[in-house]
Amino acid sequence: MKRIWPFRHFGLKLWSVVLAVVLWLAVSGDEAVEGGLRVPLELQQFPAGLELQGDAPSLVDVRVRGESSALSRLGTGDIVAVLDLKGARPGRRLYQVTPEQVRAPFGVEIVQVTPPSIALVFERSASRQVPVVPAVEGVPAPGFTVGKPTSNPKTVEVVGPESAVARVTEALTEPVSVAGARQTVTETVSIGFQDPSLRLKAARMAVVAVPILPGPVERTLQDRPVHLRNLGANLLARAIPPETNVVLRGTREGLNHVAADSVIAFVDLAGLGVGEYTLGVGVDASQGAGVARVIPATVQVTITSVTR
Repeated sequence: MKRIWPFRHFGLKLWSVVLAVVLWLAVSGDEAVEGGLRVPLELQQFPAGLELQGDAPSLVDVRVRGESSALSRLGTGDIVAVLDLKGARPGRRLYQVTPEQVRAPFGVEIVQVTPPSIALVFERSASRQVPVVPAVEGVPAPGFTVGKPTSNPKTVEVVGPESAVARVTEALTEPVSVAGARQTVTETVSIGFQDPSLRLKAARMAVVAVPILPGPVERTLQDRPVHLRNLGANLLARAIPPETNVVLRGTREGLNHVAADSVIAFVDLAGLGVGEYTLGVGVDASQGAGVARVIPATVQVTITSVTR
């Protein structure tokens, strides 16, 4: 009979024992814990032809239990609560949210879900065509007014809950700024609705054109003195004619608020020396009006030196 030596492969046996002890310590030291998480709520099998009134909750709270190591490894999306909406009908429906409706990794137990039930209101889906109304912001340059804006497309198809579709009268565009504009402003902007339950049947952008038109009313300020600005040291200057007429343009209301003394005609003499010059007349005008023209538009300026 062959004799078996008990200490044969002693080192390998020793390592096996050590490994078993380490594994036992690791397992026995990983105690069960419980904690709370906020997890996403998914709506599955949404019935065709129905719409939700208002917003469904996107998150629910769950109590989870498991080994601390398993819970510490949980990441975003590992646990998801699911509502199956198959068979939903118009009206108010109450859905239970139980631990069995929560997907979780192996080793993680769902203890409780809060809220335990969710009320959803369904309504039949509807659609119809509505006009697109461009939104305009800002004030054009003095002396100009905003004409009637146009949109391409002129109408869009809106989709949503039947009651909301019945109430909506128009689709709005992103505002188009005409601040300081002197000519037609054209921009490509997005289209949307004030009611968040409504949407476009097909994503569209609108090309909005806003006409900028000359003011419909003119007002003439007679014999405004021509001011000589930036005359050099030891120089004298004279303008012929010394006065000019300034024609303002704008809305009737805007022009009525313009004081004559706030409109100043001038020529700029910066850098000019002795001599005769034909210079254009500039005008500082109120923000409520634009300068249509100056009569005459130029003056003859004679610059001489000061005699000591």
